[in-house]
Amino acid sequence: MPVQSCDTLAKKKCLPCEGGVDPISPEQAAEQLEEFPGWRITHEGKRIRKEWVVKNFTAGMKFFEACAQVAEADGHHPDLHLEGYRNVAVELWTHAIGGLSENDFILAAKIDQLPIDLK
Repeated sequence: MPVQSCDTLAKKKCLPCEGGVDPISPEQAAEQLEEFPGWRITHEGKRIRKEWVVKNFTAGMKFFEACAQVAEADGHHPDLHLEGYRNVAVELWTHAIGGLSENDFILAAKIDQLPIDLK
């Protein structure tokens, strides 16, 4: 996958992935993440994650609802984490291939465009 801007990726739609393709290498993922402030690689290069501290519990739930709508529209679903009522995180990977695909970066770009009420 060539490195693409967040704006370019946000205009794309996730494509169905049922496996049978190789995941993006950790090196390719690291290069792509240079375009994604705040996101980091986790699970030995197999996932990407971003964390925020929101104003309150309700702000976190509103953000998760917005994430859910974007994810459902693209058919690609993140793991959403809420800890300590204000600490929210989004984790992405393509389950069918056990690693990262372009879909993960498309959804990350779209999530980065969502409003979020930070602390």
